[in-house]
Amino acid sequence: MKTPVIVIVGPTASGKTRLAIETAIRVNGEIISADSMQIYRGMDIGTAKATREEQMAARHHVIDVAEPDQYFSVADFVELADKAILDIVSRGKVPIVAGGTGFYIDALIDRYEFPPQDTTEMKIRGELEKFSTEELRKELFLVDKISAERLHENDRHRIVRALEVFRLSGKALSEFDHKANMANSPYLPLFYGVGCDRAVLYARITKRVQQMVEEGLYEEVLALHEKGYSHDSPAMLGISYRQMLGYIRGEYSFDEAIELTVRDSRRYAKRQFTWFNRNKRINWLNLVQSEDAKRLAENITIDYNNISEI
Repeated sequence: MKTPVIVIVGPTASGKTRLAIETAIRVNGEIISADSMQIYRGMDIGTAKATREEQMAARHHVIDVAEPDQYFSVADFVELADKAILDIVSRGKVPIVAGGTGFYIDALIDRYEFPPQDTTEMKIRGELEKFSTEELRKELFLVDKISAERLHENDRHRIVRALEVFRLSGKALSEFDHKANMANSPYLPLFYGVGCDRAVLYARITKRVQQMVEEGLYEEVLALHEKGYSHDSPAMLGISYRQMLGYIRGEYSFDEAIELTVRDSRRYAKRQFTWFNRNKRINWLNLVQSEDAKRLAENITIDYNNISEI
């Protein structure tokens, strides 16, 4: 039998974390974070990671599992999420997958096919490391244009991985990215999307960035920089981190770093909407005020109880 899993998605600053916690409280659940930045240790403010109080209210999994310079793939996420769900269910609790990284969520629920790995991988990686990131990116454009355009130009780790996949399999990484095997999924998902008016969301994003600054975003990024995590570390390419790091490196002013963070966060939210809108299984909820989360969580609880009894 498939395991019922509550899945709560939405763009950045939409309120999905609050809704996930309220839902976890009502259904005796625990949360699997599906956020490609919250996996990193020492990166709390800029990722809007659940606070200690929030994690006490509802236990969170798949956060703080990697160092900022560590390559972490979607396959790594699926492996950890599968283990977390198995553990949660074994203790009689309800798994709730919540986050804004659509690729992670789809790969977990719809069982994406992942690229092969073998003993020749290290040899291939050693050969690729001889070239500059720019040279590697040019090669990637020739064999996998989709991945080349999707990856950040300084994301050396993922560019190298995409080239490794092609040399190992003869297939582009993007071909694996979009091949799902839903029939073999062990999960029965209940999808909910947290949305709101675009103007309201943009205002929330601006407010969140301001709050991050007040909570010590600059100090957090500076501490990471002083530990040796630079612009080519995977985690430092994330929104708010690369902009603040640009300020630290003297590339632009503090105010410009904040403006760029707001701008790029809004653009990211737009891309998230585009991704999630393709999923017709999502039941969209309008979380206007923070207190709406309790009411919406009650509705999710009713839906979950009905499907889990089937």
